[in-house]
Amino acid sequence: MNKSNKPEESFWGMAAGPYVYLLRMAAIALLLLSLSRVGLALWQAERVSATGDWLGILLQGVRADIILVSLWLTPLALLLPLVVAWRQLWLRVSFYWAWLGLALIVFIELATPAFLLQFDSRPNRLFIEYLRYPKEVLSTLLFGFTLPFIGGLSLTVLLSVVLYRVLRLPAASAPQWSLPKYLLAWPLVLLCLFMGVRSTTDHRPANPAFFAITGDAMVNSLVINSGYSVLYAIYNLKHEARSTEMYGKLSTPEMLTLSRDWPWLKNYAFNDQNYPTAHYQQAANARAKPLNLVIVLQESMGATFVGALGGAGVTPELDKLVGQGIWFERLYATGTRSVRGIEAVMAGFPPTPAQSVVKLSKSQQGFTTLASILKNAGYSTQFIYGGEAHFDNMASFFTGNGVDEIIDVNSIKNPVFIGSWGASDEDVFNTAHQQLTQLHQSGKPFFSLIFTSSNHEPFEFPDGRIELHEQPKSVVNNAVKYADWAMGQFFANAKQSDYWQDTLFLIVADHDNRVYGDNLIPVEKFQIPGLILGANVEPKRISQLASQIDLAPTLLSLLGVSSCHALIGRDFVADPASPGRALLQFGDYFALMETEQLTLLKPDASAAIAHYNEEQNKLSVLRPATPEEQRRALAQVQLPSYLYREHKYRSGDACAPVSSLTTDQPPASPGGI
Repeated sequence: MNKSNKPEESFWGMAAGPYVYLLRMAAIALLLLSLSRVGLALWQAERVSATGDWLGILLQGVRADIILVSLWLTPLALLLPLVVAWRQLWLRVSFYWAWLGLALIVFIELATPAFLLQFDSRPNRLFIEYLRYPKEVLSTLLFGFTLPFIGGLSLTVLLSVVLYRVLRLPAASAPQWSLPKYLLAWPLVLLCLFMGVRSTTDHRPANPAFFAITGDAMVNSLVINSGYSVLYAIYNLKHEARSTEMYGKLSTPEMLTLSRDWPWLKNYAFNDQNYPTAHYQQAANARAKPLNLVIVLQESMGATFVGALGGAGVTPELDKLVGQGIWFERLYATGTRSVRGIEAVMAGFPPTPAQSVVKLSKSQQGFTTLASILKNAGYSTQFIYGGEAHFDNMASFFTGNGVDEIIDVNSIKNPVFIGSWGASDEDVFNTAHQQLTQLHQSGKPFFSLIFTSSNHEPFEFPDGRIELHEQPKSVVNNAVKYADWAMGQFFANAKQSDYWQDTLFLIVADHDNRVYGDNLIPVEKFQIPGLILGANVEPKRISQLASQIDLAPTLLSLLGVSSCHALIGRDFVADPASPGRALLQFGDYFALMETEQLTLLKPDASAAIAHYNEEQNKLSVLRPATPEEQRRALAQVQLPSYLYREHKYRSGDACAPVSSLTTDQPPASPGGI
């Protein structure tokens, strides 16, 4: 072999010695990550240019890349003294460790564009969560993202082979250092890696909040790299029980006082110290016999699609129903995932930066939900879903918290269409109509949650049902229009049924489809439709700001069910006039929205006041929040974390019947607000 190819005579060999492969990996990784960032930034040039900080984005990105590379190299560098006597073993292990790191970087950076298109962000905790459901994810990738999926895997394999060969050059073994040289170099290497990981001399090490240098959350995600984003998400999963502490800390008494300081909670008695949100809600609509309840939870049918809310106009059936019930003109979802919508609609539970309580261990039994409240009131309860109910841990959460019966794709007889996510919406609604008819004949009040799924990538639905809104067929607007058509057929049948006059219906979305935008929090993508109809509901429009967590208390009042529970949302029957609020969780950012002002909590424990222009869908950050404003918002996000962590989201035993109405406010007339 030519001596010039030997690493002991090359710069790499002389300078790096046993660290030769690790140093090569670092250099190659930094180059690959920078090239990826430049490519993504050029692809999103319009939004990057709008921030006016191209140089800062690229330079701060290198800082984030050094963090990732240092994190990857540190475990192996720590092992060097243990294997110093086995030089060839060390070189072999360090080579494959370096190569694995490069291959993973290539894989996740190639996966980034598709993830960015869907979630307007680099891969994050969602990337990890979806890996728990390989069947559904693989079906979605194969049928919804066929070319990107196959192309990304092929390119990953090809580049990994190339990197294998590049990393091995030159092929000879590196020189053996003397023992003193090992002992002198090892702590210096560890110090450099420690500094690379920490990336700052401040009190706290760098984290993704350090790289939030623009007002566009998507652009901020470009600053870091996808590997670092995913690793930080994994780290946060282990600490999510106290995840709200990234925003700051309040004492428990102050948090409870501020979180319950809303007009609609003023007249409730919170007497149980063990369960601080437990109270007795007197139904404002007195009924001799409580109504049945059916909730239609529409997958991803945000305001951007709904004609009645100024959207794309692909929901003609919903638009027809708007004038027949109680329509929420300014209803906002709490998050951007189905499980977040489920916890808000079903449990009235506010959002946190942690995973939804649907997935968390401490909420799998004894957790307050509409199903548990109504089951205690003598209702039959069920959940109907076109997919497999185990997805997102729904089956476990529901069965442990009040749902008697679960009907999923395995229980649907003779479905007309099965797609990647299960039976079509029309199959779900046909099954629901049959179930509701049978439940009504039993004479016992019932509650049914119907969760749709056809409006989900890869947007599969049967032919011949609708006139397509656009070509090709498998796009979101067509899927929404089909989901709306299937729902319209269901309500046409329901109105002719025996159960219609005895049943209250809620139509609501879990969240919008793609959540994106150049605002720090894309507020416009949180607005969703909400309509209560059926029985003798009087048509009305609610113009006040409302949150998904307000729906459950309002429904209980309309049903005529008085109960002791832990819900802290607003009963719009008892209090139709007070100004409202919405709670928005977007990644690591939390917002308390009141009228058009938002208090934004950031993961670096700072807070800002912003104004949201609903007509222009524009969020403008105005100033830093005052300490009082920050504490008020912090209380709203710290409360649910506390209630979950301490097992306190339940009714307890100290609930006493106390009217939730003020003395000068008469009860609402039956069926109205």
